[in-house]
Amino acid sequence: MAQFLKGLIVKGGREEFFNYNYFNFSGLKGQTKVSRSGLHYYSSLVTLVLSSPNEDFLDYLLEQVFKTPKIELGNLIISPEYTEKESEPELEASNKFVCISPLVLLTPTFDDDSGKRFINPDTDEFSDLLYESTLTRMERSGWYSQEQMESFYKFQVVPDMNYVNKLKEQQKKFARIYSVYDMDVKYEVRGYTLPFTLYAAHEVQDFVFKCGLGAFTHKGFGMLDLANNSPSQRTEPYKFKREGFVPYKSRQQEQSRPKDEDEQE
Repeated sequence: MAQFLKGLIVKGGREEFFNYNYFNFSGLKGQTKVSRSGLHYYSSLVTLVLSSPNEDFLDYLLEQVFKTPKIELGNLIISPEYTEKESEPELEASNKFVCISPLVLLTPTFDDDSGKRFINPDTDEFSDLLYESTLTRMERSGWYSQEQMESFYKFQVVPDMNYVNKLKEQQKKFARIYSVYDMDVKYEVRGYTLPFTLYAAHEVQDFVFKCGLGAFTHKGFGMLDLANNSPSQRTEPYKFKREGFVPYKSRQQEQSRPKDEDEQE
């Protein structure tokens, strides 16, 4: 999915977005089943969630998506159908989030396995690594003054350890190894999928909600949603800023072609 979206960004021709990293997206959501041969989709509809504070970028990316009538992802063939926008929720000084894509804490270097290292969520290191990556990305964005950056010192991630311990008791995993490609180099990283509460300034909450949390967010990791929240109950029409383009909306849904089980991935 990351390679497909990157290809669309380049294909559209707007060079200011070729290396734009302040966006986030989920995996394809639908009725699935895991087998030895891969992930099988049994839904006629699948959903891709896109997020960015830059409406111009979202317009541009969605426009490229809808110019692609047939999308091939592995053995899965889908076509864009419609898109809608979620109303922005009211974020507080502390918010309980769920991960709708895995959190990655460490960015590995070439020929280095450190990205796979397991870090217990109930430690300061887990929270500190997320703090460092978030503040670094916020500073690089250029959207915040030095005074604002200095005021963002309050930051704490508190995982829901009851959830984690229940998974352990059921012998289920909340941390797995994932592959990610950067500059055509394959890396392996550890991703965590768990609910947590974030204590931070409103600007920080808004940034991670729209841009993702952790490393490789522009490659589909670290996407968040509020816990106990129903996105389907807070959608609204999405109007493109540029006149003359069909006003789709920003949570994108796509319809898949029914396939034989041995064709699906």
